[in-house]
Amino acid sequence: MKHPDEYKGREVVVLGLAKSGVQVAKVLHERGAVVTVNDKKEREQSPEASELESLGISVICGGHPDGLIHEGVSLVVKNPGIPYSVPPVQKALELGIEIVTEVEVAYLICEAPMIGITGSNGKTTTTTWVGKMLDAAGMNPIVAGNIGTPLSQAAQEASEDNWMVVELSSFQLKGTETFRPKVGALLNVTETHLDYHGGMEDYVASKAKLFANQKPEDTAVLNWDDPVCRELVPYIKAGILPFSMTEELVQGIFVRPSYVPDTEDDLERVIIYRDYSESETEIAKVSSIGLPGRFNVENALAACGIAIAAGADPAVLGGVLASFRGVEHRLEYVAEKAGTAYYNNSKATNSKATTMALGSFKQPLVLIAGGLDRGSDYMELLPVLGGLKGIVVLGETRDKLAKVAAMAGVKHIISVDNGESAAAVLQQAVREASALAEPGEVVLLSPACASWDMFTSYEERGRIFKEAVHNL
Repeated sequence: MKHPDEYKGREVVVLGLAKSGVQVAKVLHERGAVVTVNDKKEREQSPEASELESLGISVICGGHPDGLIHEGVSLVVKNPGIPYSVPPVQKALELGIEIVTEVEVAYLICEAPMIGITGSNGKTTTTTWVGKMLDAAGMNPIVAGNIGTPLSQAAQEASEDNWMVVELSSFQLKGTETFRPKVGALLNVTETHLDYHGGMEDYVASKAKLFANQKPEDTAVLNWDDPVCRELVPYIKAGILPFSMTEELVQGIFVRPSYVPDTEDDLERVIIYRDYSESETEIAKVSSIGLPGRFNVENALAACGIAIAAGADPAVLGGVLASFRGVEHRLEYVAEKAGTAYYNNSKATNSKATTMALGSFKQPLVLIAGGLDRGSDYMELLPVLGGLKGIVVLGETRDKLAKVAAMAGVKHIISVDNGESAAAVLQQAVREASALAEPGEVVLLSPACASWDMFTSYEERGRIFKEAVHNL
């Protein structure tokens, strides 16, 4: 994509009226582009339309008209969640029109160096952690993108004295061309979003675009324990800073003594940074980290690596690791009721995320799971479900999950029917789980599925769960 200033007087179509779409439309309009915003939602569901029209931006709601994309259009900026199969995107592809996401536009107008963080799991926690670390180091971070301020808005406000810390999805990265983060981090890769990407090959390729334009003076932070991350090494031109929980690295961030896969023990572990000269810095004891769960140790390693790559003093990172208490809907402690602890992990939208969450608790546990059916058989959960006291399943995948739970030998399997409203179903699930759990045990919402069969978002699902717990 050309710099946004070069679209002055040229036609640009923005697909999607979400916050990012509204903001990127304003950015391009201010630079003289002739902008049309299109959304399939009806006008009464699009309150942002009037604001854009008052600025002189054309807005078309209620569907995608046939003439929307034509040879006179120079650029299409697509909401990341809109699939490439929809007619206006297909038409743009046929005509050879550039299709990008907001990330590309924001990068081209941003004066601050960017940190891009992606992965199948842990993005928001790690991104938030990095922002707090850079703040503690006096580096003026701006956290934006999927969390916080829309990226194109933050990019306009940023200066060379800031660091832009950005959480990025595969959907966003797929629509980039020139995007080049100063620091790019890939946390992990697991099977997810295959309905959008059509297969793992496109999903991994989209994640890998984070590194496509990096140069040797940039840094790629990689999970050395993830085989997919390591397979990308030959294609990365940037300097590589690895992190590992299971290997003492020649250079990078690691845990000493290392975690042994599939085992748990109480050895006192420390997080170590070893630089290119093989000089070591002890960052923190693992036991001091403020978030529970082995997967949050992995997130902590990644955050430390990213912050160090950006120039933060390793000495300030330990305090941030200890003080950070997490992000809503990500293994969030909700309450204790009649001696049972309740945790909200609604952001767990795939089996890997739920597997990691289950490994965070030693107490007997009742799991609430289920949601949108994307075609998975959930056999990945088989090894970890056997330790459950019980499971309550709901949503489109309830029968699949019940089948796997039965194979795992779970004694108590309760299926909540979808005949009522979504809120009523989840409230019933909480009551069923509460009836199974005893004092000293845990009830965990960790669905292993997206929320869209019943809820508008994982956030809505998590909020309803928390309300149901408080109302017990």
